[in-house]
Amino acid sequence: MAKFVFGMNLSLDGYVDHEGFAPDATLFRHWIDQVREAGGSIYGRRIYEIMRYWDEEQPGWGEDERAFAEAWRTQHKWVVSRSLTEVGPNATLLSDDIEDTIRRLKSELSGEIDVSGTILADSLGQLGLIDEYRLYFHPVVLGGGKPFFAGPRPKLRLVASERIGGEAIRLTYVPE
Repeated sequence: MAKFVFGMNLSLDGYVDHEGFAPDATLFRHWIDQVREAGGSIYGRRIYEIMRYWDEEQPGWGEDERAFAEAWRTQHKWVVSRSLTEVGPNATLLSDDIEDTIRRLKSELSGEIDVSGTILADSLGQLGLIDEYRLYFHPVVLGGGKPFFAGPRPKLRLVASERIGGEAIRLTYVPE
């Protein structure tokens, strides 16, 4: 059975913003390893569209950007969307019977499966399908935006904390 993990970078006040701050080099290498080791990723539509950036080589990329892109391109992705009609390479579109399909994936797959997207994570959390939450806090305060938790969560228990790089702290929680 797969372990579904929802983890994202966020501000100290709990908001996700892909333009407001970026990981330092150490945390970026951590994300490369995370993508390489995961058994796949389940994406919500919005975050998948943002991540499509990694499908095409970009001018000015360094070694780490190329390594992340390679890991992302080779990883299988499932994209949950009722509005998309197609997805890119190495991805499967999930638009019908989403709950049953995701429950089947969880039971048939093994290893960690990353969950990406706050709205998707909220839905899967309400269904009791998120096994672990990883919050990567950065020393910025945004004052608003898209919250990491899109809705109420069951009681969570802290199981680990770790400083990654010069500024980020990862807190790991599991549902009680």
